[in-house]
Amino acid sequence: MNMKLVGGAALGLATVLVLSSCGSGGSGDGGNTQASGGGQVTLKMVAADYGDGPGKPNSGETFWKGVVDEFHAANPNIKVEVQVINWNDIDKQVATMVQNGQVPDILQTGDYSGFVKDQLLYKVDEVLSPNVSGDMLQKFAEFGKVDGTAYGIPFVSSARALFYNKDLFAKANITEPPKTWDELKAAAEKLKAAGVTQPFGLPLGQEEAQAESFLWMLGNGGGYKDASGKWAINSPQNVETFTYMKGLVDAGLTTPNPGTKDRKTVWEDFGAGKVGMVNGGPMSIPIFDAAGLKNYGVAPIPGKAGPLDTTLGVMDWIMAFNKNGHAAEIKKFFDFFYTGNAATKISDTYKLLPVTNGGIEKLSSDEKLKPFLDALPNASFYPFQDPKWAEVNPAIKQTIGGAVKEDPAKVLGELQKVAEAG
Repeated sequence: MNMKLVGGAALGLATVLVLSSCGSGGSGDGGNTQASGGGQVTLKMVAADYGDGPGKPNSGETFWKGVVDEFHAANPNIKVEVQVINWNDIDKQVATMVQNGQVPDILQTGDYSGFVKDQLLYKVDEVLSPNVSGDMLQKFAEFGKVDGTAYGIPFVSSARALFYNKDLFAKANITEPPKTWDELKAAAEKLKAAGVTQPFGLPLGQEEAQAESFLWMLGNGGGYKDASGKWAINSPQNVETFTYMKGLVDAGLTTPNPGTKDRKTVWEDFGAGKVGMVNGGPMSIPIFDAAGLKNYGVAPIPGKAGPLDTTLGVMDWIMAFNKNGHAAEIKKFFDFFYTGNAATKISDTYKLLPVTNGGIEKLSSDEKLKPFLDALPNASFYPFQDPKWAEVNPAIKQTIGGAVKEDPAKVLGELQKVAEAG
């Protein structure tokens, strides 16, 4: 969610999964460019790695091999090659592919809007069956539209909440999770006095700084845009928010040097008992479980005056490029993914939330996921539909961590210039 979970492989090392096609007879429609070899079609896919990287049990390579193996068994004339790239590299490497005219047929990543203005993508109704589209969570699907036309297909979703270590809270004589920023600060001061090295985990590194920042902005009535839809990164509310955050950092109440810390590192520290509180999502849970942390609680994220009445709704996207003309084969693959076991498997493997009503229903009995499933209807989202987000998002990741180290107004002002340029 962007989710942007955890690492993978650099382009030169990225694993490419190739399934050998067998049999004959094409499955393409009239305009499709088919691979040589008896009408067989090869779909090239690039996907972000939600796992711990190559060779790990939950690696993206392992996940997609299972999906593609099942798909190939049902569609022997369609070969799928999946290249898995880590979140820190995928945007840059896909941009290079596009620049060189080497676009994949399918891309799964955190954003789609930047490709729309260059007319590189199929419309959703060209590559997804109506019954699958109709099962999508409509609030999420709406964010896949640009000027009323859908190009991005929600892939997985997530929501956020505050995790807190109950044992560390007891050690610091804190009886309940904080509801406001000042209560959070008071709890952090108690945790620090009790010897906790990171009272509040604050990841503002390049992996997903835009998410942590947005959660804090929401707590003060701010955001990346204002109510009229204008960019408002350096709004008075946001400057006040980062000034408050900077005060926490300066007082030693957070992760040291937040701008250099990615969320996975901070979540691992929380799992190791080094962090008292941290914002996270269902995808954090496997990391905590792997570290052996059991005694933690989940609560709404504190805001300036009270708990957030919304949360960050994150979704990643899957999309289809139109250059190679494989609409029919892509539709078969997408329909297979959403109607079969694959969408459920990704939720089971990575504790991410589905984007279909059927998927939500299947997970409704999971107590660990329930707080996040319940939060989805009231979620707030990044400005996905604005093509400028494709430029603003990377800039936020690279520089917004400086807003808790330097002058917040200056750092946010520079990001505002990026949003308004051109």
